[in-house]
Amino acid sequence: MSEEHEVQFLSYEEAVRLVAAIQEEEDVDDPDRRIFNVYNHQDKEICWFDYDEVMRDAGITGTDDAAKEKLTQYIMNHIPDWALDI
Repeated sequence: MSEEHEVQFLSYEEAVRLVAAIQEEEDVDDPDRRIFNVYNHQDKEICWFDYDEVMRDAGITGTDDAAKEKLTQYIMNHIPDWALDI
């Protein structure tokens, strides 16, 4: 029997303290796929997001400063609470 666990997200303030960088990168397992890796202040990867899913779910269509801010806001509001354990 498997127990489903609903993902809990950090508050925006907690995410700001934890996250040092969000980098768009190539997925090492699929070179045709882009991801956003999220790193902490010790340069450890704490989680990642699928590029296409984030862009779609956040409604981002451009690459200007407003789009980058929207991307950052979306990711920072979706950092899973288990990232604190990394």
